[in-house]
Amino acid sequence: VQLQAFGGGFVKAGDSLRLSCAASGRTVDDFTMGWFRQAPGKEREFVAAINWNGSSAYHTDSVKVRFTISRDNAKNTVHLQMNSLKFDDTAVYYCAAMRGSIESMARFPEKSDFWGQGTLVTVSS
Repeated sequence: VQLQAFGGGFVKAGDSLRLSCAASGRTVDDFTMGWFRQAPGKEREFVAAINWNGSSAYHTDSVKVRFTISRDNAKNTVHLQMNSLKFDDTAVYYCAAMRGSIESMARFPEKSDFWGQGTLVTVSS
């Protein structure tokens, strides 16, 4: 499976962006999908994850209400809608796929099976 994340860009605080992660090579409708981010000088952190059919999702506290993860299995794609962006949201955002639960992805991201290359989001204050 190859994952390609795109949709990042340079925006102002308060703006919105929609990130997408397109999977190729095989379908990912049996994977939990997630988003992570890594800000300059900081460790990678979990952002959100969604289960295989989209019936369950989890967002880390710092992005709850503002970000929404979703998936379209027909298009083999996962999205991250980011609203009310803040300066602290500036980071490279990565998508990942895991044969496991949302909890597993959030707690043990290193066990993810596949990672995308990342897309940069820069939010000006």
